[in-house]
Amino acid sequence: MGMDEKLDYREIGLTVGLEIHQQLDTRAKLFCNCPTRLASSIEGAPTIYRRLRAGKSELGEVDPAALFEYMRGRLFEYIAPRDSVCLVELDEEPPHDLNREAVAIALAVALALGAEPVDEIHVMRKIVVDGSNTSGFQRTAIVALGGSVDDDEGSVGIRTITLEEDSARKVRESDGVVTYCLDRLGIPLIEISTAPDIHSPEQAERVAQRIGLIMRLTGRVKRGLGTIRQDLNISIRGGAKIEVKGVQRLDLISRVVALEALRQYRLLKLRDELASRGIDRDSISIDDLVDVTELFRDSKVRFIKRVIDRGGVVMALPLRGFKGLLGWSVGGGRRFGSELADYARQWGGVGGLIHSDELPNYGIDSSMVDQIYRFLDLDPGSDAFILISDQRDRVLKAFRAVVERIRAAFDGVPEETRVAADDGTTRYMRPQPGAARMYPETDIPPVRVDSGLLEEARKLVPEPFEVKFERFVRDHGLSRDLAKQLIRSHYLPLYEDLVSRFSGRIDPQLIAVTLINTLKALRSEGVDVSRISEETLTEVFDAYSRGLFSKEAIPDVLRGLAQSPGESVESIVERLGLGRLSMEDLERIVSEVLRSEERIVRERGERAFSAIMGRVMARVRGRVDGRVVSQVVRRMLSEFLSGS
Repeated sequence: MGMDEKLDYREIGLTVGLEIHQQLDTRAKLFCNCPTRLASSIEGAPTIYRRLRAGKSELGEVDPAALFEYMRGRLFEYIAPRDSVCLVELDEEPPHDLNREAVAIALAVALALGAEPVDEIHVMRKIVVDGSNTSGFQRTAIVALGGSVDDDEGSVGIRTITLEEDSARKVRESDGVVTYCLDRLGIPLIEISTAPDIHSPEQAERVAQRIGLIMRLTGRVKRGLGTIRQDLNISIRGGAKIEVKGVQRLDLISRVVALEALRQYRLLKLRDELASRGIDRDSISIDDLVDVTELFRDSKVRFIKRVIDRGGVVMALPLRGFKGLLGWSVGGGRRFGSELADYARQWGGVGGLIHSDELPNYGIDSSMVDQIYRFLDLDPGSDAFILISDQRDRVLKAFRAVVERIRAAFDGVPEETRVAADDGTTRYMRPQPGAARMYPETDIPPVRVDSGLLEEARKLVPEPFEVKFERFVRDHGLSRDLAKQLIRSHYLPLYEDLVSRFSGRIDPQLIAVTLINTLKALRSEGVDVSRISEETLTEVFDAYSRGLFSKEAIPDVLRGLAQSPGESVESIVERLGLGRLSMEDLERIVSEVLRSEERIVRERGERAFSAIMGRVMARVRGRVDGRVVSQVVRRMLSEFLSGS
């Protein structure tokens, strides 16, 4: 089954829950007075090194996700820019009191979603030992419960609204050392978790967009790439709840959901195929590994030869009855072998693996494949094998993970945490955390949600969508259909900002039509309007308000900006010849057209207006407003006829 075959999401029982994380635009971080801006430079900043270890909870349990990170044995390097980091981020000083400004913003969002604020906010510690927090835990606090988001496919409930500190910013990773910058650590973050009430990819995207709009309309959240992240919990009937981390683009959510639903569907089909072939789960064993280094000793496969020259090994796992299953499609161009390679990389630190379903390839020719089959005593018509080359300890770690993942395939879909890629596919990241990863933060006193704090929050609650809709129709002159489209659009906050910024200089209707209709028309032409940022759109309207071009030129300007991102609006206007015509130039062009079309003018009289208007617009379109052209053509046509 390919991506072109549609799944019936209701039939397969698709269920999705969202966790939306948004940075708040506060003066200071959540637990100290450092600013919430990223460092302008990290050159020369102090650096410290640490290793983090997984410890037992109060119940005597070790969180599986924390144990996984600890077993990877990585060293963490922390860069601490002086202008955005203090001893709190370094975990060398106790955290300060909870930022009241951040609490008020979070409560405002909660009230806008119809959630019920808690009576008292208690900060908790959540174990995280992937290095993104110097302390080994993230501080988080529930501020409200309940609420909902309306959607065409049904209301989606809100479970919790929490306030937490953002993690450190990953800079690089190499040879077991992970480098983080601490400038982002501690920036206030609101997390909104929905109930699993979402049942289609499109609904997931709409609900995420709606929640994002509500947060942006408070005017107190940060904007730009990296300031908002979506995590998704996705399952289908018979599958497993999979947590997908790090979806940064709203327009990617529906594809991530669709591909994950397909992946689980295909893994369930793989489970059935394993059963139909009668393969025994216990026949997959780490004890079956075979050292095949000597087969590759004189190999021309460069990456394998480099490993052997450095004292590494090549090992093979025979898989009887597995012919074709390692190449089993799980959607998005990925195979079951891709899933196994993810486990090998994450658990063993190897570069990946090679399996027989993709051979001959990588410099391994058909004669070499036959030789491996003979050496392993396998049947090329029914059996398969996996190769991993690296240092022996890494290879063994990788194969242990691969064997466990193959065994899990007999049950269908294993629970795991995955990370999203830019194409909408996901890759194995780590095991899912357990329930014993939270415990109270003893260094921060609880915050009472009193009437004063709630009053501060109410001042930030955005205007309800219904009220906004009526105001757009009544005060801005928008049609009800255009206002409805605008209310549902992610451009809504930008529209309000532009209307306020250019009040009295640009008609709100022109702004709305551009954001809703013009961009949609350009997209249907194949123009990649995603290249046009909100900042660029603001620059376009600013240039228009200064008279650089007419409103008819707006589509051409936007098209040019999409095709040449980074080029200035002024440069586009000049290059495309879209600069405004002076009245003298316009009158000269109209006069030339009237003289060239004198026969038509004499025959039709005033009825020649449409023909003359069309010819003039063909020469001046985009350089002067059509309304002005119409007035000049009508006046000069009348004068021409009077003169004749």
